[in-house]
Amino acid sequence: MGIRAMSFPIPSARETRPLATGGGEPPDSGAAYLLVMEGDSSWRFTLPDEGTVLVGRDETADLRLKDESVSRRHARILVTEEGARVVDLGSHNGTSVNGRQVEGAHLLLSGDVLSFGGVVAVVRARVRLVAVRRTLESERLMVHLREEVDRALRYGRPLSVLVLALPDSVSASRESVEALLTAEAGPAEAVGWLDAAHLLCVLPEVSGEPGEEGFGERVEALLAACPRARLGTAACPTDGCDADTLVAVARTAAQAAKPGRAAAAAEGATRLDLAGRSVLVADPAMSQLYALLRRLAASELPVLVCGETGVGKENAAFAVHHWSRRGTGPFIAVNCAALPEGLVESELFGNEKGAFTGATTSRAGLLESAQGGTVFLDEVGELPPSAQAKLLRALEVRRITRVGDTRERPIDLRVVAATHRDLEAEVAAGRFRQDLYFRLGAATVLLPPLRERPREVPLLARDFLARACLALGRQELVLASDTLHALSRHAWPGNVRELRNLMDYVAAAVAGDVVEPHHLPPRMMGRKGTAPVPAGAEPAPEAGRAVAVASAGARPPLAQELRELERRRMLEALEASDGVQTKAAALIGMPIRTFSFKLKQLGVQVRPGRRGPEDE
Repeated sequence: MGIRAMSFPIPSARETRPLATGGGEPPDSGAAYLLVMEGDSSWRFTLPDEGTVLVGRDETADLRLKDESVSRRHARILVTEEGARVVDLGSHNGTSVNGRQVEGAHLLLSGDVLSFGGVVAVVRARVRLVAVRRTLESERLMVHLREEVDRALRYGRPLSVLVLALPDSVSASRESVEALLTAEAGPAEAVGWLDAAHLLCVLPEVSGEPGEEGFGERVEALLAACPRARLGTAACPTDGCDADTLVAVARTAAQAAKPGRAAAAAEGATRLDLAGRSVLVADPAMSQLYALLRRLAASELPVLVCGETGVGKENAAFAVHHWSRRGTGPFIAVNCAALPEGLVESELFGNEKGAFTGATTSRAGLLESAQGGTVFLDEVGELPPSAQAKLLRALEVRRITRVGDTRERPIDLRVVAATHRDLEAEVAAGRFRQDLYFRLGAATVLLPPLRERPREVPLLARDFLARACLALGRQELVLASDTLHALSRHAWPGNVRELRNLMDYVAAAVAGDVVEPHHLPPRMMGRKGTAPVPAGAEPAPEAGRAVAVASAGARPPLAQELRELERRRMLEALEASDGVQTKAAALIGMPIRTFSFKLKQLGVQVRPGRRGPEDE
């Protein structure tokens, strides 16, 4: 799809800059914000702790947009102690949340996709948007879900959530669904409406496994009550370790489902195949950003990708190249930070024989090598001033001059640049040319850090671990529930790259079949120094390297000893009951749902056909 011919001002780098690159917490780390995608760029708008935000094209608007599809006074976002809500102000093109028009004050949750006319904004919060108050039905429901998530993680119990998305004509559907729930809802279930079209069911002690007793019946009954609805499921901790993430995951899965069908959390994720590169996308903000990159690819605009180190900027740049008309041409990646200081211009523009000491032959530069394709200037903020001036001229006249030559050579390429720096601050400090910043930032895309994409952490961890195990030729490992919880709480300063390196290490170092928390670095468990390592276990990596093994007399963590005892008792019960899970669970006094859930979490393989009474 082509890009509409619109003129938008280049957003301030202070709005588009990535979160802090140092060791401290990022600015506004606890604040809710909107990741706004307008025209060719994306940026962040921080929401106040309390107050009103006017959205529109009016000069007095707090969130001022330029798109002509946005009314002058389009909508208001109300942030109070009771939560955040959006209200449409009678706009011409309307306001929608997750594809549905807003009527009245609509409660906002982290991961919601807002549309103001043709402008998209994704809600993101590192703290809850809904206060812990028992006032509105949806708020009470979220409070209950948070309590259940805490219980499930603390005691290792299964928990599932269902989100039922009703069709457009919802009144009759709501009545039939409510009648069903009144008649059949179990005593442990918590059910309520997130909004006019989305029903949330909280199912404690349910793992959500296919064929699980009671789970399939509940799904079928809900879809039978509203045959054109879509249903999404998510489980804790497999798909998320906090309430907002679980709701967002189940809602995304419901959107991916066909009418009258249910979809699991994995079906809400998208795997992008980019000419051999595989990119897994599940977070709503990332889905919207890659859709923006696909639109930008149709043009010849330079694209500036902003984000922290390791966040996936090169994948975003390659996506622009792959989806463009230059996709069959070369993609030349240049790490500007790694170019030798005295050879930057030679590397970029090439050199003639004898141009300097050591130049024994004539050589084309990286820009010239990208003819007909795309050049990716990674960490472009590290270029020295002299190279910046030559790069600007090359991009403007589309010609380069090799070092030691006087002839100009034509170049036909597209530029995608990336940086983790605040380029506007670099311009103000005189370290980066303003005209080059404007030239490279015609379209600016901000990639959120991994810590703000909690849905993708378990997905990426399992995906990276499976690939690493395959490369090593070993059986696939299982991430224990406590390990998933630890991964979800980590701040990921190294982002996706840090997670991938960790899974590579785990695949190589862990001797057993299950990755336990003690296999992770001490920094991820809130520990300082070296953690005690159980006998036979491998040490965890620290900052990309293995840490020293603790003293030989160190004892394993108590939680690990209890988990090993539980695993041993369950295996003994399975052996005594000839593999029949219902009998095994009864022998040790454990509910069958919990027994089956823990078998999966502990990585225990059970013989097919030995799950319940039907096998007796």
